[in-house]
Amino acid sequence: MISSLRGTVLSAAGTAAVIEVGGVGYAVQLTPDHILSLRVGDEAFVYTSLIVREDALSLFGFAELEQLQVFELLTGVTGVGPKSAIGVLSVLTPDQIADAVAADDDAPFRKVSGIGPKTAKLIVVSLSGKLAVTRRAPVAKAGAGKPSSVGDSVLVALVGLGWPEKVAADAVAEVVSDTEEAARDSVPTLLRLTLARLGPAKQTGRP
Repeated sequence: MISSLRGTVLSAAGTAAVIEVGGVGYAVQLTPDHILSLRVGDEAFVYTSLIVREDALSLFGFAELEQLQVFELLTGVTGVGPKSAIGVLSVLTPDQIADAVAADDDAPFRKVSGIGPKTAKLIVVSLSGKLAVTRRAPVAKAGAGKPSSVGDSVLVALVGLGWPEKVAADAVAEVVSDTEEAARDSVPTLLRLTLARLGPAKQTGRP
């Protein structure tokens, strides 16, 4: 499983970018806004989802972990393929998607090219109750100002230690919600508490 890429942008046009990692160029499907933010020759980091089909392997990339989580939820909805899912994320932010689902409003999804009324309604029904974790995954939701940067630093450290991004983000969010504010303000403390919650047996050991 390719869960993320960090490398040099070789090209960025249309709906895809090519990112070179270790001498190998990976074609990654991105949202239009994401494509426009990249510059050839610069380093880029993207969270990725690998879609395996009988006739192809396709990578879809995202600037934020929250977008990846919503993408994976969308592709689990009957009738929504990866291209439709990234189409939704090209029009709506994860928070807008969560708000629409919470309000039982399928109108925003009907504005997305390729999403008909039945599929839009199915998205709302299928995602109901599933976006709470996604919305709290960015640890900014757990407190104001400083805890956000502390949580982000802990998340980066965990990923560097080999933990999958989603597992690490969920664990950080859980610890932040269960921990007093003083502990949330300390990177070493929050990292120690999160590692204790994750447990040594779950670590991937990725170099």
